[in-house]
Amino acid sequence: MQYGEIVEGRFSKRINRLIAEVFINGVKERVHVKNTGRLRELLLPDAEVLLERSDNPNRKTKFSLIAVIKNRDWVNIDSQAPNMVAFNALKEGKLLEFGMVNSVKKEVTYGASRFDLFFEHDDQKGFIEVKGVTLEKDGMAMFPDAPTTRGTKHVLELIKAVCEGYSCTILFIVQLKGCHGFTPNRKTDPAFADALLQAYEQGVQILAYDSIVKKDGLVLNESLPVYLA
Repeated sequence: MQYGEIVEGRFSKRINRLIAEVFINGVKERVHVKNTGRLRELLLPDAEVLLERSDNPNRKTKFSLIAVIKNRDWVNIDSQAPNMVAFNALKEGKLLEFGMVNSVKKEVTYGASRFDLFFEHDDQKGFIEVKGVTLEKDGMAMFPDAPTTRGTKHVLELIKAVCEGYSCTILFIVQLKGCHGFTPNRKTDPAFADALLQAYEQGVQILAYDSIVKKDGLVLNESLPVYLA
């Protein structure tokens, strides 16, 4: 996926989940944060950041915060980017576990949940729930960075769908390069970690891919080993 006009800045502080203050060319601007997660290990004072300029003249903020430097590498923090990357990769046959699918749709409702992707491949139908990962510790990608009852609900709904004959996958897209594997963040959210292990045991496919973060986009890269125990 590719962004529009990109500018660089320096992070100042977060006002709330959606708004932050950033210095752009020495001028303090209030900007939209495209991620409601905590991001405490990333959004540090004076950190280098990337922002996308909005072409909507009616928006209250002129810029959206999309990436931040960590250990000299960019980390994409745009929570919408993984879904777009996964959608394009599935359509183009770049997710090797699926091959070329016949069709793919976004945001399809099943039960009490709405999953990110629905695909059909010959006589197979299935759901894919995409989770963006920005948290890294000692080279291991981890999710979530804060407790997520909504995420746990999605995992349990996928188990129901598998029992009804659907092919179901949880796809973690790591929004940075350099991780050697993925594992759920059990310390932060044991319920999610338990649900993920249960889903795997019930036949839900658990996948993780890393990505290459460019200044103007995010590119799906290689699959990563997943450690659930």
